[in-house]
Amino acid sequence: MLRSTKALSGYRILARDGDIGKAQEFLFDDSTWTIRYLVVDTGHRLPGRKVLISTVALGNPDWESHELSVDLTMEQVTNSPGIDTDIPVSRQYQLDLHAYYGWPDYWTYGGFYNVAPPQPPFGGEEEETYREESDDPHLRSTGEVFGYHIQAIDGEIGHVEDFIADDRSWIIRYMQVDTRNWLPGKKVLISPRWISDISWTEQLVYVDLSRDAVKHSPEYSPAEPVNREYETRLYDYYGRPKYWHRHVRK
Repeated sequence: MLRSTKALSGYRILARDGDIGKAQEFLFDDSTWTIRYLVVDTGHRLPGRKVLISTVALGNPDWESHELSVDLTMEQVTNSPGIDTDIPVSRQYQLDLHAYYGWPDYWTYGGFYNVAPPQPPFGGEEEETYREESDDPHLRSTGEVFGYHIQAIDGEIGHVEDFIADDRSWIIRYMQVDTRNWLPGKKVLISPRWISDISWTEQLVYVDLSRDAVKHSPEYSPAEPVNREYETRLYDYYGRPKYWHRHVRK
C-alpha cells in the first residue's frame, strides 16, 4: 500500500527478539526515488546511537500498533557498524554495512530489489575507486527535503511536506505538497516523474507543471489512504502515463 513516510516516524522497531528503538526518517536514492535505509534511533538501548537498516530487512508495518518489524536480532543491531550522522553516508560505510548483514548491494545491479539478484563480481580497481569516493551523492534524507520549495514552470506553488511510498517495494510514488503559501490550505500530490530538476543547494524542486494545473488538480487528504481510484484521477487529470501500466510489445 501507499503510505506516508512521515507517519512512520516514531514507530517502534521490533527485531526478532525485542525492541531496538524508534524510526526516525528514511534515506532514499534520488536517482531512482527508492528508499534504501530506515534510520533508527536506538534510544535507551544504545543512547545517542543511530543505526541504518536496509529496506530488504523490513517487514510490513503494523499501522494499528505503530510497530515495524525487522528480520534481524537485537545482537546483530547492537554489533552493527556504527554511524554518527544520518547523511552524508560514505560508500565505504555502505560496503561494510552490507557485508556485515549479508544484504545485496543495490548499486551493483540497477538499483531495485524486485527479485533476489545474483551478486556480480565487485573488486579490483572498481571497488577501490568506489571506496575512495567519500560520499554517496544520491542518498538523501527525507527529513532534509521536507520544506523544500516547489517551483512550477511559472512560479512557486508550495513546499514539500511529506513523501508517499509503497510499503513493499519502498519506491517513493509521490511528494505531498502543501500549497498554503499560494493556495490556502490545499494539499496535492506530485509524482517524482514530473520533477524536471532539483537544486539541493537552493532547496528547490522544479516540476514541469503550471501553477494553474496544480491549482485545479485533485486535492489530497492525508487522512485518507492513496488508492488506485485517486491515482487514476490524478494521472488522467495531468494526462501522464500511469506507472502501473506496463508497455506491451506487439
